[in-house]
Amino acid sequence: MQSAFGAGSFSVADAQTQLSDDRNGAVPSNRFSPFQALPGPAPEGERRWRRWAGAGVRRPRCCAGHRDGAAPGAVPGAAPGAVPGAAPGAGPRRHRHKEKWAATAPRIPSTRLALHHFDTSYSLHLGALWPSVRAGLLCEQKYGALLNNFAAADHVPEELELLNATDIISEALQKVQQWQRGAAVGEVATGCQEGPGEGRTGMQAEMVAQAGMSPPLCMSISSKIKCYTFPRGDITRFRPARPDGLGLLDYYLMDAASLLPVLALDVQPDDFVLDLCAAPGGKTLALLQTGFCGHLAANDVSVSRTKRLYQILQSYVPKEVRDTVSVTSYDGRDWDQVKGGTFHKVLVDVPCTTDRHSAMEEDNNIFHKRRTKERQMLPMLQLQLLMAGILAARPGGAVVYSTCSLSPLQNECVVERALDVARAHFNISLHLEDLSHFRTLFQDTFSFFSECRLGELVLPHLTANFGPMYFCKLRRE
Repeated sequence: MQSAFGAGSFSVADAQTQLSDDRNGAVPSNRFSPFQALPGPAPEGERRWRRWAGAGVRRPRCCAGHRDGAAPGAVPGAAPGAVPGAAPGAGPRRHRHKEKWAATAPRIPSTRLALHHFDTSYSLHLGALWPSVRAGLLCEQKYGALLNNFAAADHVPEELELLNATDIISEALQKVQQWQRGAAVGEVATGCQEGPGEGRTGMQAEMVAQAGMSPPLCMSISSKIKCYTFPRGDITRFRPARPDGLGLLDYYLMDAASLLPVLALDVQPDDFVLDLCAAPGGKTLALLQTGFCGHLAANDVSVSRTKRLYQILQSYVPKEVRDTVSVTSYDGRDWDQVKGGTFHKVLVDVPCTTDRHSAMEEDNNIFHKRRTKERQMLPMLQLQLLMAGILAARPGGAVVYSTCSLSPLQNECVVERALDVARAHFNISLHLEDLSHFRTLFQDTFSFFSECRLGELVLPHLTANFGPMYFCKLRRE
């Protein structure tokens, strides 16, 4: 008999053999299975097969439900198109909607995740100070105007002073001079009558103590850097920067606390300076304003951020000075393999949680769920960058480590670990320098955390909303 299933004959014996194979779970590859679904109406041979198979011959399990036109695996008695495994009477698949958790669950903003993390950790670290610091993080940041010494803008200081802005660097230098004069007067007044240290008033003793710190104070404060800020509680905004006749902008708006790591670096004439994580360029510009850099290497691993650094240099620095700056995009962790042990001063302003940005902005927020692993690996990355900076400095050179985070895990803990690694693995001795004089000099401008174990930490505050900014100085011996 010619079969409708294809060429050749098809007998009852063949069908019984086929059923036996199917019961055992083996269907020969060279034989057409009568249970395969064919497109279009069922041919005459298939209809005969169904009548014969239903006339007392046991049907295979795979055919259960076919007599009623149900799909394989469907529940007998269920509605056509019902979902396999569903309760009897359930509707067809096309009328059912399965909610997906990823699409229906509420999305928690990254800023809320950041604040939750800060509330958990910083409330323990800062204690009673945290509520005011938290309020500062969530309010508008305060800026300082870094004057551009390369621009022809002699009228700018007078213009800013008329707005009641003051130069915080000049004020710090005036304090040093007052302490020196006061200490000298105190010594003369008391030295003629009594022995050293006897009969001094509290104010005179403080002046003498500050005068004892005056050499590092004078060395750390570059008189060429000028940065104007408005007084505490004054939330006046600076106007946008304007170009001079040569197209150079007159000042650069930045967080004034970002100048403190640059001042702590204490650049001297003809120093070779490395800014290991330079972009977007504010600290690099401040280093150039000192006028002391013999050569400045500005590096950042991000090509897009390096473009921003180029834009800053072209907008503020003339070509003859730009020629002394080399801009690179190396991985900072490998810098010691490129130019190790060659720099007098190294600034390591590492990537961090950028607490103010994380609490305020959704864009590029490191507390996004997709960046959890990256955030957890930050302390390791920071340690590697700091170690690269230490190895890039020559013996006797200085390294300043800085972040814009309040986290002790990213601040003091990284410095402590670097001290151990440098000594144990590289046989390098590092001296941790005291920076407490910055707290004394700039206490009228910034709010400092008095319990910082290593280095100094500027806290955001509603009346002086700069920071956060952590900085610590190491000297390679």
